[in-house]
Amino acid sequence: MDTLTLLTTLEAVLVGDTLTPLFTDGLRSFFRPDTLARIFIEGLGKAAIYFIIAIGLTLVFGLMGILNFAHGAFAMVGAYLGGILMVVGLSSGSGTFTRIAFFVVVVAVIFALLTAVGAALEIGLVRPIYDRTPMYQILLTFGVGLILEELARIIASARGIQPEPTWAAAQATIPTVLGTPSEILLNLFGARIRGFYLFAIVAGAILAAIVWAFLTKTLYGLYIRAGSEDPEMVEALGIDVRKAFTVVFGLGIGLAAVGGVFLMWDPTEGPSVLLNLDVLLYAFVVVVIGGLGSFKGTLVAAIIVGMADSFTTWVFARGIIDFSGLPEVTIFLLLVIALIVRPQGLYGVEEVGGH
Repeated sequence: MDTLTLLTTLEAVLVGDTLTPLFTDGLRSFFRPDTLARIFIEGLGKAAIYFIIAIGLTLVFGLMGILNFAHGAFAMVGAYLGGILMVVGLSSGSGTFTRIAFFVVVVAVIFALLTAVGAALEIGLVRPIYDRTPMYQILLTFGVGLILEELARIIASARGIQPEPTWAAAQATIPTVLGTPSEILLNLFGARIRGFYLFAIVAGAILAAIVWAFLTKTLYGLYIRAGSEDPEMVEALGIDVRKAFTVVFGLGIGLAAVGGVFLMWDPTEGPSVLLNLDVLLYAFVVVVIGGLGSFKGTLVAAIIVGMADSFTTWVFARGIIDFSGLPEVTIFLLLVIALIVRPQGLYGVEEVGGH
């Protein structure tokens, strides 16, 4: 039975006018190759960015047992800093290669800068409250996030930049080949998909491979994984676990900022103070669904959330459901289902993290 026959049969089974013509047309449109390709590729692109941001959060919790509520704020800072560097460093005549190459340099610079800031934050603010209850850590990091958000709002407004919804000048630095539908995908599937999503998929895969290699193939990665399981034993072996805490916290902040730089070019996001809470909520959903402290779980959960986001965004854009908050509601529904069915997450364990 082909797809069209299946849909016709489904429509006949359901009661007469229960399904509106718009809904049935939407079902038919969904099974078209170009629609499936668009949802799948855009979903993977979103998943890549969610993974970049969320993996920093899960690394910090996996080793340190700290839920960093300033994580979204550092992604916002990364988006704004990336925008500033791109706007200042590029001219209107800069070509595609120049823009992409400069973007890679900006990512490296911001990663290094924010990793150092994160390490300093761990030493100066987080370390003194390790022996206190988790509420102190939550309030501290949440307060840092609010301070960064208000500073961004003040600075952006003072410089004549609209703090919300997005900073258009930063988004405009995207090269034409990434900001317009990809010719390759248009020829293959007839789908009009921005080249940015292919770029995000490739970049996300590279960063995922780098983080995986760091955790599994390096001596320091071994220290981090061992410290997340039994920090007392690792310290007894002469390894400075506190130093590992500093490095991981810094790396987590740096990865959040890198995700923010990618969101600078995302057509649905862009530099904005609203990124603070938006990114924080999505990152926590990914981490909780995947399992706190699990690299594999974060990767799988990011793909699930990215696909759900892409599909529900298409449903809203198609007009099948006229509710702009549909993607957010769907993603939180996934979170609720995950907490009911498997509270520790897809690949999590009952207890993880701590020091």
